[in-house]
Amino acid sequence: MQLVSPQIIFYEDRNFQGRSYDCNSDCADLSSYMSRCHSCRVERGCVMVYDRTNYMGNQYFMRRGEYADYMSMMGMSDGIRSCRMIPMYRGSYRMRIYERENFGGQMYEMMDDCDNIMDRYRMSSCMSCHVMDGHWLMYEHPHYRGRMMYMRPGEYRNFMNMGMSNMRFMSMRRIMDSYY
Repeated sequence: MQLVSPQIIFYEDRNFQGRSYDCNSDCADLSSYMSRCHSCRVERGCVMVYDRTNYMGNQYFMRRGEYADYMSMMGMSDGIRSCRMIPMYRGSYRMRIYERENFGGQMYEMMDDCDNIMDRYRMSSCMSCHVMDGHWLMYEHPHYRGRMMYMRPGEYRNFMNMGMSNMRFMSMRRIMDSYY
């Protein structure tokens, strides 16, 4: 089976109007290609979009579909400024979550979704993690609500250093191939 890369088309105006930019790789600053972005179409795969350049600010997960006016739909105060493609992944999922920064405090290893770390692990918050396998979305509130952050394999010692100050994660979900 051949895996194809994600693809998204950005439009300057709502309802797919104005200039467009066809993107199939990570883009740290969309202003190089267009002055603003107010709608988009995800043609293939899944994409994280950010309301600031360099993959900073609020993040939004988009799967295949049309987003004619995503700003009002997602509550974005500004347009999309950068995007990161999420590769399709078909292996096992494994992540260690830690109660404190720098892998301190309680630690639990997860291999599936968790809709509430307080209920499952009696953990008051998650402030660092190590993603060993798979791609994950972490949410600010239980039951996959609130602000989110995309986590790909790697070590995340301090979420505050990642532009997510005052944010603690309370639920986690795997990005599965069924999203594609």
